Amino acid sequence: QAQLVESGGGSVQPGGSLRLSCTASGINFNVWIMGWYRQVPGKQRELLANIDTFSNAHYEDFVKGRFTISRDNEKHTIYLDMARLAPEDTGVYYCNQIPVPVPWGQGTQVTVSS
Repeated sequence: QAQLVESGGGSVQPGGSLRLSCTASGINFNVWIMGWYRQVPGKQRELLANIDTFSNAHYEDFVKGRFTISRDNEKHTIYLDMARLAPEDTGVYYCNQIPVPVPWGQGTQVTVSS
């Protein structure tokens, strides 16, 4: 069965950096576009960035230039390198395949606060 496991979150000060990882199992990872999402309380989960199997990446404007998505097809893992973090980046970060999502993982909490 499909499983997504996110990790790497934590608490950082504004301006700090974090690297998130998402490892997938039970999916045909090497054929899917994969994406990173963020959810904050009271809001819908939003897509931040996605990457295809050739590592072509697309970013939403509000993370462009600060976040970098990458993937390792051998490890069935995608990464999100986040820099210049701001308090509004606080939330739970998830990954999933696009466009047909599988059950969501538990996510990883990112808190940006001074």
